Amino acid sequence: MKALIYCRVSTEKEAQETSLVRQKEELMQLAEKYSFTVEKVIEEKASGYEVDRDGMLEVLQLLKEEDINILLVQDETRLGRGHARIAILHCLQKEQAAIFTISHQGELQLSESDSMVLEIISIVEEYQRKLHNAKIKRGMKRAVQKGYRPEKNLKNQHINSGRDRKEAPIEEIVRLRHNKLTFAEIAVTLKGFGYNVSKATVHRRYQEYMEMNDSE
Repeated sequence: MKALIYCRVSTEKEAQETSLVRQKEELMQLAEKYSFTVEKVIEEKASGYEVDRDGMLEVLQLLKEEDINILLVQDETRLGRGHARIAILHCLQKEQAAIFTISHQGELQLSESDSMVLEIISIVEEYQRKLHNAKIKRGMKRAVQKGYRPEKNLKNQHINSGRDRKEAPIEEIVRLRHNKLTFAEIAVTLKGFGYNVSKATVHRRYQEYMEMNDSE
């Protein structure tokens, strides 16, 4: 099985350099013990309380994009500390990555409290998705009630289906705005048809359109 090794220290001190070397050596031994193929060793010097660490972001990207599902670390504190640790554990859980540690000499066993927190986060995310989908459906329904006809107004829907369109259709933004929809409702309506736009983008495009018309 393919695996990644992640080593982290929090400072630039010389003693920490020794720690990085030791972590790497011990993790290579752990990988050998379980016959894992190490695809990459990622090392970094950064605080565990920070989430946006280059090394950890690379770990998450590789787990998502490559055929890798094993992460080797010295112990769970190398992933992060405080809230950052829980956030990263959640991201790793979403990627279905198995975490092996030196401290456990095998797969990481989460505490009961950590497991409970991660379960709560997963439940909240699921309800957030449901609410988001409900908002899209509500926005689309209201737009149709106001006379919006997507089969007529949105051209070439069959092209690049499934991919986000980067350009917001200004003529539809104006039409929906004139039909008394809010910018938030316009955004979720357009998202339902594949336009990856935010409320702020919709508002900005509408303002640009109005300013351009005023200048003319």
